[in-house]
Amino acid sequence: MDERDAAQAAELVRALRNQLHVMTYELVRLERVDVTGTSGRASAIRCEAAAMRRDIDEAQTLVDLLQLRYLNSDRHAQPRRPVRRQAR
Repeated sequence: MDERDAAQAAELVRALRNQLHVMTYELVRLERVDVTGTSGRASAIRCEAAAMRRDIDEAQTLVDLLQLRYLNSDRHAQPRRPVRRQAR
């Protein structure tokens, strides 16, 4: 691993964190929608929220792996901010 690998990993981590922020905001918005009942719309919103949760978990895993592999001792690494989730 060289400096370019670490720099590229740091940039990817920044981009993933930005996307995590966007996805988390979208998930909160979806969870605020009243989706009681069995209508098609309610079902679609629940499915979208579940997919968003999976994407958020996957992105966070990728950030963790990149940090562990490339940025563990790198001065460019930023501390991980926990993703807040609302109770379901």
